[in-house]
Amino acid sequence: MNAVIMGGGLAGISLAYFLQDREDITHITILEKDDEIGGLCRSLRADGYIYDIGPHILFSKDKEMLNLMLDVLGDNKNELRRSNQIIYKGRWVQYPFENDLSKLPEKDLKYCIESFLHNPYEHYEATNMLQFFLKTFGEGITNCYLRPYNEKIWKYDPSFMNTSMVDRIPKPGEDDIMRSANGETVDGYLHQLYFRYPAEGGIESVIKGFARRLDPSKCCIHTKSEVVSVKREGGKYQILSANGEEYSADLAISTIPVNELAGIYHGVKSDIKGLAGKLRYNSIIIAFIKTREDLCGDNFAFMIPDKEIIFHRISKMDFLGSAYKRDGATYMVEITYREKDQVDSMSEEDLFIAIKAGVRAIGFAKSESDIEIINLTRHKYAYVIYDLEHTPTMEGIRKYFKGEGLVLHGRFGNFEYWNMDRVVRESKELSEKVMPAM
Repeated sequence: MNAVIMGGGLAGISLAYFLQDREDITHITILEKDDEIGGLCRSLRADGYIYDIGPHILFSKDKEMLNLMLDVLGDNKNELRRSNQIIYKGRWVQYPFENDLSKLPEKDLKYCIESFLHNPYEHYEATNMLQFFLKTFGEGITNCYLRPYNEKIWKYDPSFMNTSMVDRIPKPGEDDIMRSANGETVDGYLHQLYFRYPAEGGIESVIKGFARRLDPSKCCIHTKSEVVSVKREGGKYQILSANGEEYSADLAISTIPVNELAGIYHGVKSDIKGLAGKLRYNSIIIAFIKTREDLCGDNFAFMIPDKEIIFHRISKMDFLGSAYKRDGATYMVEITYREKDQVDSMSEEDLFIAIKAGVRAIGFAKSESDIEIINLTRHKYAYVIYDLEHTPTMEGIRKYFKGEGLVLHGRFGNFEYWNMDRVVRESKELSEKVMPAM
């Protein structure tokens, strides 16, 4: 049985890693449109620096998959203790917000405590993200941090998003809130407190580790091979790449964005194209910057709910190990956007101005002349938006492609916000059950 995997990101490479052990699969072809594998988990290089498309770190409650990712890294890993901050009205509040309330201005602290202790929303069923925040945390914590930050990162009103992203967040107890308000900072999300990261080479070292374990007699990766046509004929799939190469598959797996797959799959129904057109996602701008001095201390990521500052998060790359450190301090800046919105229309020069103003405003540089923007890139697919129509929309799309025998996989192949551990887990489980179309 011949398998073709469309897309060479973590989903495609890890699936090939698991599939190669199946005796009934004789050959696996991976088609990747870019000149390197990795997808959202590839690392970028500029001026001798290396950094990622967003702050990928290695942690998980799924110890089997975490240990596998660490194993493919070998000795190339650092163990680090998370230190993340929220910059709120010029004050540093340890993440998560509800665990460090004593840092808030007195008026905001009182608002957060009283609205948590006397919460009129806690007995309602939460059917969207905003309702979940109000029910779980009350108005104060919601309006001070959760609502503005989520509006900023998603560029979408949380009352029009479902609860898929938040329904696993635990509700703090009254004792925890009062301890937080009285100055006892509590570590939250303990499974993330310690994490690993490649000692050198960036997060793409994980992808390359899986790729090194592919059997070259059975697996073949073709880069610069964008898929432009997929057609099912007589139980097989005929796949055409932009460079004119044709591939025949008994088993076809797509990790490319499913909305794009619907546009290149022959014979797709118009109602499925309509559903695919309803899927929503965010793009991201990643800026890599350097400052003259290190003014943020031994911290990694900073969340910025202030909407006057263009970026929602800034991460200190030096924190990740000596291989990422040089003079001064280096940071990765993240700005989400969608096609045709205000950020999308900004020129590179305007983005530079806004980023420098933001870095200075949060106190990471004494003057804008102390800030050097080394590189800026745009990435079309970054975050799946779980709007209120996401679940029924994807149910219809999955049902159609399941009927066609074509397998959807990966964050955008399946249009689910999966972290690295979840992607690898799905690859393992998929490899054990997937069968060719009849």
